[in-house]
Parts: sequence; structure tokens; C-alpha cells
Amino acid sequence: MTSAQLKEEIVAYSKEIGIDKIGFAHADVFAELKKRLRLQQDLNYQSGFEESDIEKRTEPERLLSGASSIISIALAYPSKMKDAPKSVRGERRGIFCRASWGKDYHHILREKLSLLEAFIIEKVPGAAVKSMVDTGELSDRAVAERAGIGWSAKNCAIMSPEFGSYMYLGEMITNIAFPADTPMEDQCGSCNKCVDACPTNALVQGGQLDSSKCIAFLTQTKGFLPDQYRDKLGNRLYGCDTCQTVCPENKGKDFHHHLEMEPDPEIVKPLLKPLLSISNREFKEKFGYISGSWRGKKPIQRNAIIALAHFKDETAIPDLLMLLHHDPRPVIRGTAAWAIGKIGGENAELELLSAKENEKDDLVTLEIEKGLKMVRNQEIS
Repeated sequence: MTSAQLKEEIVAYSKEIGIDKIGFAHADVFAELKKRLRLQQDLNYQSGFEESDIEKRTEPERLLSGASSIISIALAYPSKMKDAPKSVRGERRGIFCRASWGKDYHHILREKLSLLEAFIIEKVPGAAVKSMVDTGELSDRAVAERAGIGWSAKNCAIMSPEFGSYMYLGEMITNIAFPADTPMEDQCGSCNKCVDACPTNALVQGGQLDSSKCIAFLTQTKGFLPDQYRDKLGNRLYGCDTCQTVCPENKGKDFHHHLEMEPDPEIVKPLLKPLLSISNREFKEKFGYISGSWRGKKPIQRNAIIALAHFKDETAIPDLLMLLHHDPRPVIRGTAAWAIGKIGGENAELELLSAKENEKDDLVTLEIEKGLKMVRNQEIS
């Protein structure tokens, strides 16, 4: 069997196991990506979540001896939710981004790649393979672009004609030399909607992202959210979809090919107040299967507090006071103090002053002072 014939069989098998799109690329060094990553490092635009070794990210041979080809796979995920609950006064809700709907995509793609690996090894005993999804060394997007899955769009996502950018990506390096597919030409043209719509100007320009400003990154941090981004967060608990939802290429793209990707509305658009008192065990039982839970409950709780302040939900004050006076975590106490100040109310100043007297953490004290300033400004106006 020739490598071209094997490629055809792999493509056919990929459809059988539910892979929506597959592409093949050579495993040469990603020279252009290497230059971009070095620039990102120099500008301090990286998130810190990615592999820090640029050589590993751009040289497949370092990851698999004899690397000759890379197989890229894509699975389309839903962009619309059926029966989404409404966020109403007194029962405000947060939102997880679309990439966190349903079962954690890392598991779904790894299962598909494992099946693909077994198929290839059965056809070519002794073939070398190495698969990865998201947390691996290679850039999923760079591989997908080279393999013809889609073009690298201005919103820094891979955009395919069939599925838009609502795709999960994964890849497999192998020592088998497959005929490579042709990369797609950029089709964004003069459209700049994603760059213009970015809430924090994290999209510096088309195709360049300052990750440290990106809401998707900020929702995953564990410390105090910088002041300038709190009002930008809205009701987001994890991730951000703005640069995808404004994209004309994504209009009408909504695929429900995989049952395990279907969102549970009460999980991905949960009530905010119950999140403030949820235990670690309850959090893991309820949210543990989605990718948005990977950093634990603390960032989600912090974001829920900010979301309640965004809604100026006065019914949340008792819950926030409980956190302010009793939570052992400085970030949660401090963010609650800030939120109480933003929401205001007749007892807000007294409660914040009481908390300030007993507070030992300087950063929390600073947040209490921010809250007091907002309350006093409301009284003046």
C-alpha cells in the first residue's frame, strides 16, 4: 500500500469515527511561527499557559524522531444553545464560552486520536506516532493551517469554510511520509470586525493577540482581576466569544454532530449566587466534566462576584457580605468588598468599614477602600 492509498483509508476511517475534518501536512520546521513566537515573547504577549520552549513548539523532529508528517483533525462544536435560561433580576446568570460547552474537548479529541493511532499502527506495524491536544507542545492552529483545515483568521482562530472557527483542533505527528494537503488562502480580506469588537483591545491587530489582555485568559487567572478589566468582564465566568460571534464567516454556523458536546444550560449558564457558596466537592461534581473547570472554583467564584457587581444585583449583598467577613481567601474577600461598593446600598459603607477594621491583608484592605470610594461617590451623586 502506498502512502497516498493509506491516506485515503485514514480519511475514510476518520469519517467513520466522527472526525469532521482531517488534513495532512509535512513536519518541517514552522519557521514563520518561530519568528512570531519570539516576537510575542519579546513583547510579553504570551499567556504563560503555553509551552515555553519555542524550539519544541516549532520543530516536530524534537518531539518525534523521524517526524515526517502531521495529521490535523477538527471537530465542530455547537454555537447555539437550546432552551437557554434567562438571566433575570434576582436570579442573574453567568456564562461559559462555547468552547467549554459539553464534555471537556481534550478527552473527546484524545479518544479520536487514539482510535486513529490504532488504525494506523494496524495498517503499518511499527509506525511511530505522537498525538496532542491543546496542552501539547505544537501549536494546534499552525498545524491546522498548514494541513488545509482552514486559514488563520484575524481573530487568531482557524477559520474553515464549513464550520467557521467553531472547531476543536488536535494533531498527530508520525514518521510516515503522507502527501501533504494544500493550505488555504486567507479570506478575511479587509474585514476587521473582530479587532474592532475586542472588549479589551487584546487583538492588537489582525492575527496578533496580547494574551495578557484577553478576557479568555483573564477569566482563568487566580489573583485579583486588574481594575481596568472588571467592567469589561460582564457576566463571563470562563472564556470569551466576542471575536467569534462578530465574525461574518461564523454567521449561521451551528453544528450538533457530537452528543457529548451538547451544553447543559444549567451548567454553562449557571445562576451566579449559588456559585459563591459552592463547596469544592459540589463544584467538581457539577462542573468537573467541562473544560472550564480546569483551574478550579476560585477563578469562577471571583468572576461570579464581578458579574453580580456588573448586574448591580442588590439581592446578592447578603452572600457577598458572608464572603467579605468570613472567606479565608484574600482574592475572594477583596473582590467581594469591591463588588459591595459597586452595588452600594444603605448599609454598604458600615459593612465595609467594619471589615476594614478587622482585615489584616493589605491587598484586601485596598479593595475595601475602592469599595468605600464607590459608595461615597454614589452618596454624593
